[in-house]
Amino acid sequence: MQVFTWCLGFPQTFAAGYTPATGGGFLPFSSSCPPSPLKTPSWQIFQSVPTREVPVWADVVLGFRKMTEAELKRFPQHVFGQAFTTLKCETSAYLSWLENRIKASGSLLLTRRIEDLWELQPAFDVVVNCSGLGSRQLAGDPAISPVRGQVLQVRAPWVKHFIRDGSGLTYIYPGVSHVTLGGTRQEGDWSLSPDAEISRGILSRCCALEPSLHRACDIKEKVGLRPGRPSVRLQKELLVRGGQRLPVVHNYGHGSGGVSVHWGSALEATRLVSECVQDLRTPAPASKL
Repeated sequence: MQVFTWCLGFPQTFAAGYTPATGGGFLPFSSSCPPSPLKTPSWQIFQSVPTREVPVWADVVLGFRKMTEAELKRFPQHVFGQAFTTLKCETSAYLSWLENRIKASGSLLLTRRIEDLWELQPAFDVVVNCSGLGSRQLAGDPAISPVRGQVLQVRAPWVKHFIRDGSGLTYIYPGVSHVTLGGTRQEGDWSLSPDAEISRGILSRCCALEPSLHRACDIKEKVGLRPGRPSVRLQKELLVRGGQRLPVVHNYGHGSGGVSVHWGSALEATRLVSECVQDLRTPAPASKL
């Protein structure tokens, strides 16, 4: 339930841009308001009735309901579906906004390659480790491993519905400039090269759900590695060498849910950093020897 709590924080980041007076639309973002997410009508469909017909997140999305028989006729291989409206974050714009927000606050962004977290001591009092797959080396964590994802980006501006098969391996996500078709979940695979056979399979599966995608153009293959881990690592660690100390807050291993839970887990990481700072400011107890 902790990850679900982190997830709840994400929609709140867009509250400043939400305008009920205009029918629940979103205003263009500014320096104080993040990029406006897309309000996307969504269908999640299943080839068998799921054990939990109403998921735990049903109250988080807008207008959750079971799909009607008329809606399900679009998907003859599926027997059950969920309909709702959700928010889709355009991450390229959002990450740029976050970076500009950091710079505007007077913070300094440094680009540097390190092989060991200890290289950051004594230049930094506290380190927050968000290195994802890099934590295999930096944190000596063998539990984190790649989960390869391959998708297609296509031009199909007429597609407005988010469609996701209940297995999570076939999905159609409309965005501002393209539609994302997916996908794969290949554990332990480090390859960043697109696989043509996989791409053909993705396109075939997505066209079965939305036949109009046969008309899609400008098809591009994309590959990425998700930082998979049995559970998110969000905790403090105190590194000690030669009498010197370096407090570290680990925040990695979010897998494919990083965007959904990033704000809530960042708030928790911030709380842990505050604890580290407080510990640094508290004098060590005097020895009684």
